[in-house]
Amino acid sequence: MILQGLLRSWDGHCPAAESRVSVARITAAASPLFAQLTLSGDKSVSIRRALLSLYTPDTIRLTNFGAGEDCETALRCLVSLGKRVERGEVFVTIKHRETVRKATLDCRNSGTTARLLMGVLAGRDGEWTLEGDESLSNRPMERVAQPLRTMGAQIELSPGGVLPARLIGRPLVGTDHNLTLSSAQVKSALLLAGLSANGATRVREPFPSRDHTERLLGLAQDADGWWSVDKSNVPDATLVLRGTIPGDISSAAFWAVAASLVTGSDIELKNVVLNPTRTSWIRSLKNSGADIVERVERTTAGEPAGSLHFKYGVLRPLRITTQDVPGLIDEIPALAVLAATIDGESIFENVGELRLKESDRLQAIVEGLAEMGADVSVTGQNLHVTGGKKRKGVKISPNHDHRIAMAFALAGLVAEGVTTIEQAECAAVSYPGFFADLKKMAENSVTLSE
Repeated sequence: MILQGLLRSWDGHCPAAESRVSVARITAAASPLFAQLTLSGDKSVSIRRALLSLYTPDTIRLTNFGAGEDCETALRCLVSLGKRVERGEVFVTIKHRETVRKATLDCRNSGTTARLLMGVLAGRDGEWTLEGDESLSNRPMERVAQPLRTMGAQIELSPGGVLPARLIGRPLVGTDHNLTLSSAQVKSALLLAGLSANGATRVREPFPSRDHTERLLGLAQDADGWWSVDKSNVPDATLVLRGTIPGDISSAAFWAVAASLVTGSDIELKNVVLNPTRTSWIRSLKNSGADIVERVERTTAGEPAGSLHFKYGVLRPLRITTQDVPGLIDEIPALAVLAATIDGESIFENVGELRLKESDRLQAIVEGLAEMGADVSVTGQNLHVTGGKKRKGVKISPNHDHRIAMAFALAGLVAEGVTTIEQAECAAVSYPGFFADLKKMAENSVTLSE
């Protein structure tokens, strides 16, 4: 599959998602879940490595590039920016084709692609328009645009500080950014802008967020918590932007939850990203008594990778602190579903950012768990889930949010009756094979239809 020009010959579907599921019906698992899985490349790492190709004319070849639609969106944007992309079953090759100085880039549902491209393009000679689908066009972009403007960027957002956005590339000046919000996307956009700025760009955040960009650029944090970057940090394609991408650790969280839900389950994952800024959910589950073994087996482009082994066990209530949240915000839907099965009250502190994801995930969690019979509430920015009650199967409409669809599919494994997940195809945003893998583990409990 070759993506070039305006992609007129490409149908837009990612290779691993050619067979789509529209509705999934889940009943209680009658037996333990057993599996050994190798996951598609981590979404955050895949998108970052792809976008860093814009800083070099060298050819880049990435093995196990992410199969989700967000990763495909990043590749489409590269093509619009003058790259030639060859998509194989297990690898992606990115080559320089031409220099493009004006383009409209459709970021679809990928907030990572949109926000990081703002940083990449802010100092790049040209004129760019960033667009998104209905969901992305309602997500906040001013948090990225405002600090970029202090570096000299010219960015015009639509009313409300959202997409579409118009950027005119201008010379940038390195600036210090002492962020009040911990956001890997904001931090990464500023560091990527710093690669084309005159002088050093420094970024500091209140709590650690995922640090994939810093690792790819070979950055070190100083004693005061600052990350610093300048033009000398442009990555060497031969050292950084090639090789195998480890499996997606956010996808792995769903199987940790599945193993913790169904008595006797035993699930093992191979070649998963084990970056400490992404394993907060593992530490939280272990603190609650989960049987999880993680083994770091190698390092690739600064990213530790290895295996994860999950076994069923009786858990104590979860306590997710404010400091934990930046490192596990994407895993909260799955963790909340698990919390609804644990005796006692689980608390998720300061999770208001969930309202600004692909959907209002906080509302979706509360409404879905309440319909299933769980005791769930929100106090300020804190989510409270009290488990111990029997859950009942319900119909879940996830508002096209992949993580809500997958989380409530797992809830159906321990609910009475049938749990129906509508719009199940939205799982393809991050994990096209999720429902197929779930059916392999719990064949008699999962019915899929187009």
